[in-house]
Amino acid sequence: MDIIKTLAAELEIRPQQAEAAVKLIDEGNTIPFIARYRKEATGALNDEVLRNLFERLTYLRNLEEKKAQVLGTIEEQGKLTPELAAAIEKAETMVALEDLYRPYRPKRRTRATIAVEKGLQPLADLILMQEISTPLEEAAASYVSEEKGVATAAEAIAGASDIIAEEISDNAEYRHGIRNHTRRTGILVTAAAKDAEENGVYSMYYDHQEAVAKIPGHRVLAINRGEAEKALTVKIQVNEEMVHRFLAHNIIKKNNSVTTPVLQAVIADSYKRLIAPAIEREIRNELTEAAEDGAIKVFGKNLEQLLMQPPIAGQVVLGWDPAFRTGCKLAVVDETGKVIDTDVIYPTAPTNAKKQADARAVLTKFISKYNISLISVGNGTASRESEQFIAEYLKTIPAKVQYVITNEAGASVYSASKLATEEFPEFDVGQRSAASIARRVQDPLAELVKIDPKSIGVGQYQHDMNQKKLGSALGGVVEDCVNRVGVDLNTASAPLMEYISGISKPIAKNIVAYREENGRFQSRKELLKVPKLGPKAFEQCAGFMRIAGGKEPLDATAVHPEAYDAMKRLLELLGLNMEDVLAGKENKRLSEVIREMGRAGKSGKGSEADAAGQTASEKKAGPDAAQLAQILGIGEITLRDNIKELMKPGRDPRADMPKPVLRSDVLEIEDLEEGMILKGTVRNVIDFGAFVDIGVHQDGLVHISQMSNKKFVKHPLEVVSVGDVVEVKVISVDVKRKRIGLSMKL
Repeated sequence: MDIIKTLAAELEIRPQQAEAAVKLIDEGNTIPFIARYRKEATGALNDEVLRNLFERLTYLRNLEEKKAQVLGTIEEQGKLTPELAAAIEKAETMVALEDLYRPYRPKRRTRATIAVEKGLQPLADLILMQEISTPLEEAAASYVSEEKGVATAAEAIAGASDIIAEEISDNAEYRHGIRNHTRRTGILVTAAAKDAEENGVYSMYYDHQEAVAKIPGHRVLAINRGEAEKALTVKIQVNEEMVHRFLAHNIIKKNNSVTTPVLQAVIADSYKRLIAPAIEREIRNELTEAAEDGAIKVFGKNLEQLLMQPPIAGQVVLGWDPAFRTGCKLAVVDETGKVIDTDVIYPTAPTNAKKQADARAVLTKFISKYNISLISVGNGTASRESEQFIAEYLKTIPAKVQYVITNEAGASVYSASKLATEEFPEFDVGQRSAASIARRVQDPLAELVKIDPKSIGVGQYQHDMNQKKLGSALGGVVEDCVNRVGVDLNTASAPLMEYISGISKPIAKNIVAYREENGRFQSRKELLKVPKLGPKAFEQCAGFMRIAGGKEPLDATAVHPEAYDAMKRLLELLGLNMEDVLAGKENKRLSEVIREMGRAGKSGKGSEADAAGQTASEKKAGPDAAQLAQILGIGEITLRDNIKELMKPGRDPRADMPKPVLRSDVLEIEDLEEGMILKGTVRNVIDFGAFVDIGVHQDGLVHISQMSNKKFVKHPLEVVSVGDVVEVKVISVDVKRKRIGLSMKL
């Protein structure tokens, strides 16, 4: 198999792009580094395509390795034919390869292998080839042997039948045909297990049938969970008669032979006992894997949107971890994220007038003393009651304070973690949780990277799927987000920096230790003094590390150190001053340069010598992209990227994302009426819709069918993402069951 051609075809990219990406990966470059700083080589493949390429590259290389192993094993057995070798080489999946390998795989003792040991293989061959003209019992009598354990002709026929049944089961062509038939026509049937509750969680699946080819991923995962919890029984139904006809067509050549009845019985036995259970397991595994991949993709998109929410910078925030009996934990966090005060108040049940008065007094003191402008309330237990108390309190004070409901998923995991203990050794878990809830609005990315992505709560069925695959995929999402934003080298925590390209957990800790011992980093080059951070790691990480106010102005930008000389030379050619450029005073000129580069590139101007002979005014009027890149020793794409970076140095890409909805009043679910138009924040996106926070304790569901009246929506992610602020209409309210139906069809 030509892996490069296969990758190019699957990912719909050019072979040269696939080859360059594979080479860069093999050289030890990370995906974020390749996506950002090696665009010339890959033709500007983005991080999503590169991660898909890496995943498929790993699979295809494992497949090739397995092929070599299979070929070696069969050759050792002396059974490798040119035709078999060619079929193995052409196999495009592990399943196809396993089908071909099955007859030659070392087996445990089966009914068939025992029959072979009894010397019944020749009889099996005669029956299968239908070359017996005498009565079958008479032909089988010659295989009766007390010494070999074959007492009667009937036992001999039964043993030979077992051999044939296994040979049919091991036939790759038959398996391929039956597998495809099951995929196309199979019906997944679920029923209530013996001791299932009458109206249990899975009651909708107690008598359920659905085509294997059409069942959506979220139902597959729900059924799997019901089966694992012993609430459901699951099987795949297939038209067995059609399968029998397919096998008979390929196996029985003489319908009037004495062996025909035996072969018909063997076909039925082989399918029911050997093929069907194996195919059902394979199909169920395929459905599960596809469902997991879909769920992981949705989880990843949701996580990306959550991590990339814009920070609410420059505000003192009060973090509020709501609770009932144990009280609401408060943490005041200053503009830099430092915790400057904590307390516990009791405004929620069980409470009384004095406790509520004390709670108001604490809030008044905090707001006055620290100039708090925002309260970040966790959305867990007692959130609703806390929100009610806050909204009523804010009406009584002159200060302009708003509140925001913050998704606190994972906060309890973080607050009890070793990292939180190291960060806040003097705090209890509630205070740590409150601090995390406050920081989540100040800089969601910096705070959420401290939590296992699986615990952040923006997926579905995450505990039921392959945890290694899920962890790897979500880790890649976090890595891409952190590198897309970049980090401040002098303030970033070790957990944040360990997601930077080329930085491992030990190196991240070494960077923090070096910073604490030697003070602020003055330049990116100083990173090379950090223990275990060598030239390769520096190459990978430097462009994603930012230093504001350092010795080198370009250290505050996403321009990679390898391009510093080129960019300084460019500004010299254009007669521009670095300080003016980074201060935003030359944006107009730089945007003109980019436009002129585009026009000049289309006109196809002359050689490097021609460019060198241009006057300053000619260069200013229309620099040629190819010429400039050649003179500066830098790629054209990189040149354009760096010029755009100089126009907005250190720009935070999160600035383009929807801002959180800040509130000053509260609604009850009883206040909702059908037809109300409200604004809300998308909290989670799943296969069948999206949950939207509209300011009541219970999120409302926008079903996929209510997302657009302009187009058919195949998946909710086509329309919304986590963090989006959307306008919705209330279409149903079930107060008793706490269910709210919403529509985006306004």
